[in-house]
Amino acid sequence: MIFNCVTGLDKSEKRFFLEEIDVFTRLIEVFCERNNIKNTEDSILTPDVYNELIEIGVINSRSDLDELKKVLKKDYDSFIRAVKFCVNNKEDTYGTIWKLYNSERKKVQEKAKEKHNLTLVDFFCGAGGLSLGFLQEGFNVKLASDIEDVCIQTYKYNHPELPSSKLIQEDIRDFIYYIDDYIDEQIDIVVGGPPCQGFSTANQRRIIDDPRNELYKYFLMMVEKIAPKFVVMENVKGMLKVADQVVEDYAAITIKKNGETLSYKVAYEVLKSNEFSVAQNRQRLIYIAVRSDICEKLNLSPEEIFIKIKENNKDKPVYVLHDALKDIKKLDSNRIKNSNNIDSETAGKKIDVNYDENHNNPYLNLINNNRKIPYLYNHKARYCNDNNYEIYRRLNQGDDATDEKIKDIMLYSHRNHIFKDKYFKLFDDKPCRTITAHLKVDGHSHIHPFQIRSITPREAARVQSFPDDYFFWGAYTKTYMQIGNAVPPVMARGIAKVIKNYLVGLENE
Repeated sequence: MIFNCVTGLDKSEKRFFLEEIDVFTRLIEVFCERNNIKNTEDSILTPDVYNELIEIGVINSRSDLDELKKVLKKDYDSFIRAVKFCVNNKEDTYGTIWKLYNSERKKVQEKAKEKHNLTLVDFFCGAGGLSLGFLQEGFNVKLASDIEDVCIQTYKYNHPELPSSKLIQEDIRDFIYYIDDYIDEQIDIVVGGPPCQGFSTANQRRIIDDPRNELYKYFLMMVEKIAPKFVVMENVKGMLKVADQVVEDYAAITIKKNGETLSYKVAYEVLKSNEFSVAQNRQRLIYIAVRSDICEKLNLSPEEIFIKIKENNKDKPVYVLHDALKDIKKLDSNRIKNSNNIDSETAGKKIDVNYDENHNNPYLNLINNNRKIPYLYNHKARYCNDNNYEIYRRLNQGDDATDEKIKDIMLYSHRNHIFKDKYFKLFDDKPCRTITAHLKVDGHSHIHPFQIRSITPREAARVQSFPDDYFFWGAYTKTYMQIGNAVPPVMARGIAKVIKNYLVGLENE
């Protein structure tokens, strides 16, 4: 469920509870704005409103109402007014607000149970980009986990089909000891991107055994326990240094199944997201492993899967940054310090009306699956001081920190030999440079090609091919972290489509 009952919340739960209340109230505000309606409801608690609060999940009984008032304080009245508006306009507001109703999410989860789709488990799931791509190809996520609470919250909201009990915030090194409590069926595919950092110790015979790569080892242990038919593991291109050692590790997995001893055959390729029609020049190292008995049954090698993926990409259109940035509200840089989390008419809002929803944009049609999205999420320009604002203004597309035009005001010129691209104005007519988690620190490396600001979280999410209604939770800078660490959903969809065909073929044998 999305809401926890207001009574008994711990510190982390309370933080997300308050954000959920704020989002609920704001969604009703933008619904009214979009439809030219004024919310004239009062904040008197009627029986209908009381029942609605239970449906939403903020309370379990009347005894929780005093705690709700205490926790919400000055926001209580506006929230009750929003709830009352929903009660009186249920059919109209349903499409806007349903993901924030525990009762509605439960219905979606019951329907998902009845489907006999291909099954998936996602470790290090982050904000859910990899899961989303597979979901769009008909896979059914059975379990997902990550250690970051904000990633779990974003995943939870955007994946209402997955029960909260199957979305685990846990360190994989602890979770592995009770994974059997969560999986009671055959899993078709395990996916994930375990962090791997230890690539600098080149004198060691097996770099992959560096202690900094411990999480990768636990990912393999999870694969051995779950014994899926396929595995997709993604990582940074730098992991190529240990790619052959990874192949050895998969081959060393031993699974006892139906009297056989099974293992995995694995292949790897560096795949480029722009070749999947993502508007970004992002390279990711992808490993695809196939259980040995599946290889035999289908006369299949993992190398053939990569060949098929590349064949499917041959005729796909190539999109550039302009395709991702057009048909979105123009913004100015936020010039007020420490106000990134405050909404502004000029610098953007956490949730706003999407006045460009009816524009025919092929790239948006691709990432939104041809849906019209009435609201704009996470489209806010970050704070920019006077010096950086002037740097942004002077640079032309493709210019970096070494450009002569900013020599007199560049504070980091003594480090240009190392970080010359710390400042970079993006090319409008090329796929965007890689969106990274570093954007949570500053946006200098991704300066908007026309406007005097860095790109917003929403623009970064579009470049990553997330749908426009994929809402990123948490503090402003953490939205960049979630987006930058994600696998582009459209890229994941391209991989999922090929693997799905083999799994369907297996079922039809």
